[in-house]
Amino acid sequence: QVEVVESGGGLVQAGGSARLSCTTSGGHFEDFNMGWFRQTPGIEREGVACIRWNGDTTHYVDSVKGRFTVARDNAKKIVTLQMDNLKPEDTARYFCAATPYDYCRRSYSPHDQSMEYWGKGTEVTVSS
Repeated sequence: QVEVVESGGGLVQAGGSARLSCTTSGGHFEDFNMGWFRQTPGIEREGVACIRWNGDTTHYVDSVKGRFTVARDNAKKIVTLQMDNLKPEDTARYFCAATPYDYCRRSYSPHDQSMEYWGKGTEVTVSS
């Protein structure tokens, strides 16, 4: 069984930075297309960023473009989400997810939740 584990996050001041990391076990990390999602209470979970298995394609939701960067290192089996210039509205529980199926290719929808494996999430709180 594939396990997805996130780390990082915490309390950050507005304008600051945070870095989330995600690893998988029990599967072939290099075969997975990866996504980062976030959710706040009462609001539908939304996609934030994605990266294809070989790192050649990334997409972002409009609200984080220019501030967040997704990257991966297949040798280390890790995907990261660097979050800069954080805003209070970025406060959420952030989830990492993986899928061996087609995802994050030509187009990207933050509403696409069709991932096979999900982590339990990590909290990011941005104070004003």
